[in-house]
Amino acid sequence: MPADPAMPAINRQWLLARRPAGMVGTADFACRESPLPVPDLAAGEILVKTLMLSFEPAMRGWMDDKPSYMPPVVLGEPMRAAGIGQVVQSANPAFPVGSLAMGFLNWQEYAVANRAGEMPPMPVPAGTPLTLPLGAFGGASLTAYFGLLEVGRPKAGETVVVSGAAGAVGSVVAQIARIQGCRVIGIAGGAEKCAWLRDTCGLDGVIDYKHEDVAARLAEICPMGIDVFFDNVGGDILEAAIEQIADHSRIVLCGAIATYNDAQARPGPRNLMNLVTRRVRMEGFVMVDYVHRIAEAQPRLAEWVTAGRIRCREDVQEGFENIPATFLRLFSGANQGKQLLKLADPA
Repeated sequence: MPADPAMPAINRQWLLARRPAGMVGTADFACRESPLPVPDLAAGEILVKTLMLSFEPAMRGWMDDKPSYMPPVVLGEPMRAAGIGQVVQSANPAFPVGSLAMGFLNWQEYAVANRAGEMPPMPVPAGTPLTLPLGAFGGASLTAYFGLLEVGRPKAGETVVVSGAAGAVGSVVAQIARIQGCRVIGIAGGAEKCAWLRDTCGLDGVIDYKHEDVAARLAEICPMGIDVFFDNVGGDILEAAIEQIADHSRIVLCGAIATYNDAQARPGPRNLMNLVTRRVRMEGFVMVDYVHRIAEAQPRLAEWVTAGRIRCREDVQEGFENIPATFLRLFSGANQGKQLLKLADPA
């Protein structure tokens, strides 16, 4: 039991109950009440009350039992997720009680962080709005930054096409490409998202994949071909972009949300020979490869966001009971920008 009588004895958690076969659903998770994590912390550990959770499409891949850049979530354990919390007990002078910490807190109300062998948490400056470290300055924006600038390497005047362009990663990619002096085309779903990309983010062109023929529109808008294609979607949209790819272009593979919930792997792309004839480099990447360079990227992102050169949208749901449903919003396209969920306010 915790030493502080004001703290609850119960820690509510959402567990991975089964591995999805096809589309993920709420039945793949189970709610459990567990005893609050032991207060006898080892040296360096902290007990954190979760305040805000982040949701990423990549979390769907962590649910599958197959090798990846991160181990799969263990069945019967809380679903892995990044979050921000407030330190309520501490055996670490770098994280005093009352301070904020960001890390993998998972789908639970309390977590022990900074355990040996785990990714360490990061301190969050006092007074920081909880959405910023997970949103505009968080993993999605860092993914956009390194994926575009290090893998895509756009040059001024080139045509950059971004799929999933209204999402947390895609929207930042598109706007950084504009900052680099590129002509930028975004692919998104629905009139509202396309209007936001055009009118607020200033993209040169948008394609509504829900109501337009993507292949035909790419041929119309990019008659000289695509120099950089940043792909968050995969599937048919990736194939359409490969068909319109320019000589010596770059394809950045960041995600494939269109295929994450497929019960069976779909064939394709069928036109990979275009990569040979047009001498194209197609490369996948994950943000964890650039963790050691976060301090380099964040000041530039902060400068662009503060100056209004990057606009970010945050979709903040609320309530512990709504955690699984909030995750599913990513796969229906219901989210408007970065998907977050608020559990509590700082004390």
